[in-house]
Amino acid sequence: MYRETKQKLIDWKNRKQRKPLLITGVRQCGKTYLMEEFGAEHFDHILKINFERNEVFGQVFERDYDPDRILQELGYLIEGKPIDPEQTLVIFDEIQACPRAITALKYFAESSKENYILCAGSLLGVEIKRKGISFPVGKIERIRMFPLSFREFVKAAGGERYLQLLSSYDLYQEIPSYVTEPMLTYLKQYFIIGGMPAVVQKWIDTQNYDLVDEQQDMILRDYKDDFSNHAEIKDVLKIGWVWDSLPKQLAKENNKFVFSHVKEGARARDLEDALTWLIDAGLAYKLEKVEHPEIPLSTFSDAVSFKVYMADTGLLRKKAGVSYKTILTEPESYVGFKGAMAENYCLQELIVQNITPYYWHSGNTSEVDFLFESGDQIIPMETKSADNTKAKSFMNYLKKYDPAIGFRVSTKNIGDNQKGKTHEISLPLYLLWRIKEYI
Repeated sequence: MYRETKQKLIDWKNRKQRKPLLITGVRQCGKTYLMEEFGAEHFDHILKINFERNEVFGQVFERDYDPDRILQELGYLIEGKPIDPEQTLVIFDEIQACPRAITALKYFAESSKENYILCAGSLLGVEIKRKGISFPVGKIERIRMFPLSFREFVKAAGGERYLQLLSSYDLYQEIPSYVTEPMLTYLKQYFIIGGMPAVVQKWIDTQNYDLVDEQQDMILRDYKDDFSNHAEIKDVLKIGWVWDSLPKQLAKENNKFVFSHVKEGARARDLEDALTWLIDAGLAYKLEKVEHPEIPLSTFSDAVSFKVYMADTGLLRKKAGVSYKTILTEPESYVGFKGAMAENYCLQELIVQNITPYYWHSGNTSEVDFLFESGDQIIPMETKSADNTKAKSFMNYLKKYDPAIGFRVSTKNIGDNQKGKTHEISLPLYLLWRIKEYI
């Protein structure tokens, strides 16, 4: 299925001065598949090494870090003959399982030959801390992969025609019902299915939500196994507690993450490492509070007050125990968590576009879901799960700070309601992938 990250790999291949490229991201988001597909399409020859599946390959790196020797021996081990490194895509998969291979990337970067070294690691952030791995800072290029974005999901599900229509419209042209209706349907499907490639493929193959549920259960079980296999024994139970608390904390009206809500009597200092593990593994995102919005937001954010979201809407839904029928029918009792799902979705879409968001909170009365920088602007964004876009806190922010632009993201059609200096833009949830064009 189409992944926008592939173009970044093509650009890397075509550069004259290239370093080894490392793809990171949450487990099962499609890194291995993308590397193999890219290799098959753009190289005559691929040499793939998976360090988790065969420890012998790791032994090749023990003698020294000479790139020529390493590639020659790997060629003999795998294919029984030497390879031409300048014509071969070399894939180091699950590189976190071989710390010396990570260190060796420095020497591949300094080699005079035009090597194509492409690497991937699922729990690299976790393993670097746990094993004290020497990371070759400045000697590699990095790309972070995510589950399928909403746009990628729509393409995979057969809706590319609607994406093309949306791209052809003027930014503020009212979107006709023959586009809004299918896009809102795709949005509900994305909330149910999410963007994990195996789950999306199951949906494409079967159109069966029960089988989607089963696939999501398998992934959630695999993640639980990762806690035991890749975390310190003393932290495994705590990681599970924090992981299980995420949907419950998001469901609260004030969904600020509170450590004492993880387990009765639990203290922040006892659980901080567990939360950090989930973030390093790519399973969770942390959204810090900003009370005084000044540039740079990172300097004025409050690391003590934050919200925590999950990396995939579909897994969030499944982990929370929300039936796919509830998403499809939207009964009146489905209100609070519906908003949490919309917020989680918006956060994912912003992060995929390399936007680092925060949230604004002032006193005990006003809060705006997202706040982010673009050039010399600080932009507020309020999220609504339906077409009711009334938001007192959002209006308070606009009056107080008078930004050039602010977004209300909901199921309403596109619109620009200028109030004084501020362009108050109504942006449909399914159009969030175009937000940079509006900015």
